[in-house]
Amino acid sequence: MRVLRYARRRTLFLPVGLLSVIVLAFLLVNALPGNPAGVIAGPAASPTELAEIERRLGLDQPLWERFVTYLDNLVRGDLGSSYYTDRPILDEILRFAPATLELVFLSLTLAALLGIGLGTLGAYRRGTVADRTSRFVVTTFQSIPDFFLALLLIYLLFYLAGWAPAPVGRLGLMDEPPPTVTGALLLDSLLSGDMGTFRSAVAHSVLPVLTLGIYYSAYFARSTYASLAPALESKQVEFARASGLRERTVLAYAFRQARTPILTYGGILLAALLGGAAIIETIFSWGGFGEWAIDSILQLDIPAVQGFILAAGLGTLLAFTALDILVAALDPRVRYD
Repeated sequence: MRVLRYARRRTLFLPVGLLSVIVLAFLLVNALPGNPAGVIAGPAASPTELAEIERRLGLDQPLWERFVTYLDNLVRGDLGSSYYTDRPILDEILRFAPATLELVFLSLTLAALLGIGLGTLGAYRRGTVADRTSRFVVTTFQSIPDFFLALLLIYLLFYLAGWAPAPVGRLGLMDEPPPTVTGALLLDSLLSGDMGTFRSAVAHSVLPVLTLGIYYSAYFARSTYASLAPALESKQVEFARASGLRERTVLAYAFRQARTPILTYGGILLAALLGGAAIIETIFSWGGFGEWAIDSILQLDIPAVQGFILAAGLGTLLAFTALDILVAALDPRVRYD
């Protein structure tokens, strides 16, 4: 019951956090340099044409009046429409978000498996060659920028070895996408029974997933090492070993002590990936949420950029809230007051 009350209190903070994200999104976007009307009209537009576009888009109104209008539209579930496609922003988000969520889920899974494995190896074999080797690998992973790692993998696995397909998107240029159910190609191709498309989607996801998985595994590895190494030297683990328990059981006890920092770091990395995979999406022509946001920023598409910040902020708030509740349920040391 205490966990439920804690979850209720944490959930009550969501509206406050969401309002902060809304205000931040509006102020940041309207602080961008440049005039969207000038970008839309082009360099040859006359002052009269610019004024007409500004009036049509509402850019001629005072900032406070535009903010009130924005809030009123949000209350009614209207995020506005794109300046360029005239499509509702909510439809655009629902169109691009599944591709990013698919990439984030696969990358975070690989990062957790690889990173926790490396961190566990180093902590369990502390002071040995295995420990030094794992730390060297982790340092190497963390020191390479993700965009450079992406280009390196493209050069090695696509250009030289030919093991991976060209980075032209989520499918090959000649592949037909499956009927849209969830927007995630891997899941939709399985639901439609199209195994050819499924294999193509898996092949085209290898390079971006490897890039993000390798890069972010370093953070999982460092968090695992930092929390598991002291746990393996704790009195509880010493007592478990003295009691004659198997090493697998001893390691499981140590993980119970170390899991809270690892889970917390996983939530932080999830939030970072939701909005931070944009460069990788652009390199691999992924057609996801982040790539759409970059295009919108370059075009000064204010409603689209506001929608991206709002959606990414809401996703981050929900992820952190769920993480806090999960940690509170698993860790008896968490205070509920």
